[in-house]
Amino acid sequence: MKRFALIAILCLFSTIPFITAAQEVTYVEDPSQGYLFNRMRDNWFIQADGGVGIMMSPFDRHEKFSRRLGAKADLFIGKWFSPLLGLRFGGDFEQMKGATFVGNVHALGYRNWSYFCGEDNKYAPQHFNNIGLVGDVLFNVSNWLDGYKPNRFYNCIFYVGMAVNWVYARDGAHGPWKYGAGDDPDHCRNYSMQAGLLNSFAITKRIDVNLDLRFDLMQEHVDGAGLWKKTWNEYPGLLVGLTYKLGKTEWNAPIQVVCPEWKYTDAEGDALVADLNDANRKIADLENQLRKCLEKKADLDEGGPAEAPLATIYFPINRTDVLGVQRNVVEAVAEVMKNENRNYLLTGWADNYTGNDVINVRLRKGRVATVKNELVKKGVAESRLETEINNGELTNYGPKCASLDRAVTIHRK
Repeated sequence: MKRFALIAILCLFSTIPFITAAQEVTYVEDPSQGYLFNRMRDNWFIQADGGVGIMMSPFDRHEKFSRRLGAKADLFIGKWFSPLLGLRFGGDFEQMKGATFVGNVHALGYRNWSYFCGEDNKYAPQHFNNIGLVGDVLFNVSNWLDGYKPNRFYNCIFYVGMAVNWVYARDGAHGPWKYGAGDDPDHCRNYSMQAGLLNSFAITKRIDVNLDLRFDLMQEHVDGAGLWKKTWNEYPGLLVGLTYKLGKTEWNAPIQVVCPEWKYTDAEGDALVADLNDANRKIADLENQLRKCLEKKADLDEGGPAEAPLATIYFPINRTDVLGVQRNVVEAVAEVMKNENRNYLLTGWADNYTGNDVINVRLRKGRVATVKNELVKKGVAESRLETEINNGELTNYGPKCASLDRAVTIHRK
């Protein structure tokens, strides 16, 4: 027990240099470990754009370039799931203008127009509108090549997607716009694939201006289903629009602990050296005390018992009553005594560093009498208990260990 107490004190003092040198750490984000996923409600956006496209079906080159330009518009809602990948979904409008040969009643949007085009007026203009649904997968090329930067002004975003569109055309040369409008009703719904580069310029934290370079491949129903070997029509376009960001717009990296490098002044360094030397002196003193403790042999009174006590009950300073956990010790010792057919010697002790001889004698007698009475109450025969007091030191470890001398020891006889 004595050895363990001194070892614990030695370990405590041995940590003083490290406690003195410990410093406050900081916590920073480490983008090299990637970025964390945000909550589902964050990183949403609404996007609207408009521009022009040009139809490039087999006979469109026979129409004037200016008459082939048609309006395009989109309205999307989307979400970024990471700094690299996102999705958007919405509706689109495409004004399709071109040409087909005269009399091709199977061509979408073909009408008996008041003018003809091309060589020898063999071609007639087409005009129809696509209205439909579109979905795209977005990939941020800038974040992929140069890493995520929340304050980047320009982002290059590549996307691919698909769309389904329903065709509306005039019913007659100047009639109202209707779905199909008398054209082949089985081929008035077009499927298309699209890809493009969305050039995004950050105006504010939540608003971007977009320049969209788009290329569509449209299903070949423009000049009549199955009439031509070509199966897809090109439809490039240029659009300008705005993006408004909802919820949280940035991404966070995992947090890392950073221990700062400390630089001390000469005065601070001298103070640390002084603290270290003082701690080393205390450690050396404790090591010396521990060595003496390990080498010390128990000082036994002449004629006293040679074996270790069965138990030791400790008392607070200037007290003779059994308190706290010491009551459990007395109860446990009583159970042992009742199961043994032996007599016992109870010795009362007090430290000689506090009080005076009169007080200490009273404390020794009071303590040994209290323990004897408690044992008798627990069922131990009084005839088996002998009491005495000892005016010496129980441990002799000095004033700092005086609390170890305020006790009653119990020996078997």
